[in-house]
Amino acid sequence: MTERLKIRVLLIDNHPLVLDGLKAVLETFDHIEVAGTAGLAQTGLDIGRQVLPQVVLMDINMPKLSGIDAIELFRNELPQARVVMLSMHDSREYISSSVMHGAAGYILKDVSTDEIVSAIETVAGGGTYFSSGVFDALMGERVEEGSDPLTPRERDILGLIVAGRSNREIAEALGISSATAETHRKNLKKKLGIATTAGLIRYALDHGIVAKVDVNSRLPTSG
Repeated sequence: MTERLKIRVLLIDNHPLVLDGLKAVLETFDHIEVAGTAGLAQTGLDIGRQVLPQVVLMDINMPKLSGIDAIELFRNELPQARVVMLSMHDSREYISSSVMHGAAGYILKDVSTDEIVSAIETVAGGGTYFSSGVFDALMGERVEEGSDPLTPRERDILGLIVAGRSNREIAEALGISSATAETHRKNLKKKLGIATTAGLIRYALDHGIVAKVDVNSRLPTSG
């Protein structure tokens, strides 16, 4: 049997208790390697250049350089690393700003260990991840039906894109072909006048269009 490759994770949080707790918990999982820890975003970037993490789990409220401002620095200097924001705040402003700066995920500090691990696995695999509390906050501010131009099927497609699903996974979830899923994705961009996937995600967040990922099945249910 082939040994499962470890996911290299860099932890950044200015609260030592949180940092130590996260490190201790994640090190209990054989497939996760805590490659480094830092109390400041800039320090984390310096460490990241040395350890080359796949996933950066970073607090959003950091002294000197905020987590949101640090996202672009990580993307520019460590393009292989995907950033997941860790926060106590579930406001749409924080979430949207994180996504537009390039975050691959946003999880709240009160989530379970299983959900943190699920987030790490998902973004390491190329997807995006928003914790259950984030979905609840977004859905609580959902716009009225009919105020956006998308059909129910297009909303389903967009919700799955937000969940980081590939065309193949979207096809499997909706019972369509991969080619049809790709066509839907292109048509969404054309219809909304949006050129990038990040732009689609921002639109989805602004309109309460999300796909909630079940931690156990990992299969998203659009909402």
